[in-house]
Amino acid sequence: MSKQIVGIGGSIDPDSQSERALRAVLAAARARGATTTSFTGRALDFPPYHPSAPLPDTARAYIEAVRSADAVVISSPGYHGTVSGLVKNALDYLEELRTDDRPYLDGRAVAPIAVARGWQAAVSTLGTLRQVIHALRGWPTPLGLTVNSAVTTFGPDDVPDDPAVAASTELLAAQMMQFHGVIVAG
Repeated sequence: MSKQIVGIGGSIDPDSQSERALRAVLAAARARGATTTSFTGRALDFPPYHPSAPLPDTARAYIEAVRSADAVVISSPGYHGTVSGLVKNALDYLEELRTDDRPYLDGRAVAPIAVARGWQAAVSTLGTLRQVIHALRGWPTPLGLTVNSAVTTFGPDDVPDDPAVAASTELLAAQMMQFHGVIVAG
């Protein structure tokens, strides 16, 4: 049976480097037999999350996709050393999963990706993503992908121009797929 993987992230700008990194990891997961869905950019441009507010129609498909996911990939640009407001708000919407049998990201492998124009922002953003994944009861993959967009770029085919980053996208997908099997079989 194919594993369902949901990708979350990017920025409002279409084809941002963080969105391209996300697509690269999802493509590597598909090559390993996964079925993928992604929510990026404007598809994540929800109103600020408020627990007692009615759920916007635009967020319903997103919540349902994450609810049924076996694994998740989260890619954020590093804004001022942390995750973007767009990605953080999308993660806040996962509060809607709090009463599920599998609340939040419980029992799911979660692959974090941080893309920033500099190593310091990329690494600190990755650390924040790991903290949020833990808070949402997810299992972060051992490898977290950091991309310094001043050094590495993703072309229109979503292949990075840096062979080390290309290898890391493959490893991240492999870990997510293997980790999912361990969690389920566990």
